[in-house]
Amino acid sequence: MKSLQRLSAVLLFALPWLARAADRPNILFFAVDDLRPEFGAYGASHVRSPNLDRIAKAGITFNRAYCQQAVCSPTRSSLMTGTRPDTTKVWDLVTHFRAALPKVVTLGQHFKKNGYFVQGMGKIYHGGYDDAPTWSVPWQTPKAAAYGLPENLALNQRQFEAEPDGGAAKKGAKKNKKKATPRNSRGPAFEEADVPDNTFQDGRVAELAVSTLREISREKEPFFLAVGFIKPHLPFVAPKKYWDLYDPAKIQLAPNKFRPKDAPDYAVQPGGEMRAYHGIPEGSIPDDLARQLKHGYYAAISYMDAQVGKVLDELDRLGLRKNTIIVLWGDHGWKLGEHDAWCKHSNVENDANAPLLLAVPGMKHAGTRTNALVEFVDIYPTLSELAGLPLPKHLEGASFKPVLDDPRRAWKPAAFSQYPRNQGGVNLMGYSMRTDRHRFTVWVHRGD
Repeated sequence: MKSLQRLSAVLLFALPWLARAADRPNILFFAVDDLRPEFGAYGASHVRSPNLDRIAKAGITFNRAYCQQAVCSPTRSSLMTGTRPDTTKVWDLVTHFRAALPKVVTLGQHFKKNGYFVQGMGKIYHGGYDDAPTWSVPWQTPKAAAYGLPENLALNQRQFEAEPDGGAAKKGAKKNKKKATPRNSRGPAFEEADVPDNTFQDGRVAELAVSTLREISREKEPFFLAVGFIKPHLPFVAPKKYWDLYDPAKIQLAPNKFRPKDAPDYAVQPGGEMRAYHGIPEGSIPDDLARQLKHGYYAAISYMDAQVGKVLDELDRLGLRKNTIIVLWGDHGWKLGEHDAWCKHSNVENDANAPLLLAVPGMKHAGTRTNALVEFVDIYPTLSELAGLPLPKHLEGASFKPVLDDPRRAWKPAAFSQYPRNQGGVNLMGYSMRTDRHRFTVWVHRGD
């Protein structure tokens, strides 16, 4: 009898919590690698992005969203923990945030602790640095080919085998942090192959997301589904049909092919990541090659966009859209020849300004844009507040939920980014402040 009484007491306590959890919105959380805010939702009609634009039409586009550091692992660690790089101590690609924050509750972990089923797939954290406590079930990334053409696969393999330790320099980076990737050590920087979408990782991630939605839609608990796409990250590989969307003769080159005035030489570097691909020269990229690279970047965006569309279509088919918050973010910006440089890895506006779309069911300003300054550390508290969850005390951002109610309201006075450099053996950190009108960057010594 006492056991039954205790069980009844537990149920009476738990049922209201379970009911509240069941009423909470689902979260569909898209992460996109190396996507800059240049597609339809941002007024760039020359980039074909109908599915990203679908999210924007149902929500709000943030013109001035800023990452905390413009490179994969630091920005993702910052966003997922809700803390800045100087707190995570992640300024590179070989450090896990749990080293400095062993007990931190990540974004996914917070939703899991509050009754959500949390699953991740594709690139959410930086490759090889996942975080098991974030998820309800193990994180997944389907394996896929890097290229569609046999000759490029063979070239990539030969280059891989020619790297020090057969590519182990990347796998075991912690053992030798200073070992650089050899120049032209990978396959080509772009490829146009007439192959199916699921030849590559993003196509397979989309298929996994669709099947996962079908499974979790049958459960009573709300879900937080994190879907990470790797394109348009290098190499710019996409099926031919996405290349065919663009006329290369109409692709415009960067209008500001010069370095920032009076900035130190180390502020913007030419883009060593790009030079790791076969056939990319040192120095300034010639215009004809730059146009090919931009063509590939746009094709990769359209390919990724189509995969987003498959997931959105399944969400609609299952009748889940009306109770699902959709957020899509690119982990940082990207240079396509601006400042005579490529890739990210700096504090300039092209790298720190990143895309952010947020659609909340029933929002009254759907389809609008806002110029409010927001930061990626703000995403954690914003999603938590929208879902009715308490805010952990460790957060270093602020919920921008009020901006959804009034996109024109005054908001943060500044957004902050940072990027480290080693200059002549001296460790520097560039701290950058973006206000409504200006960007100010200062370089300071940060010790060893």
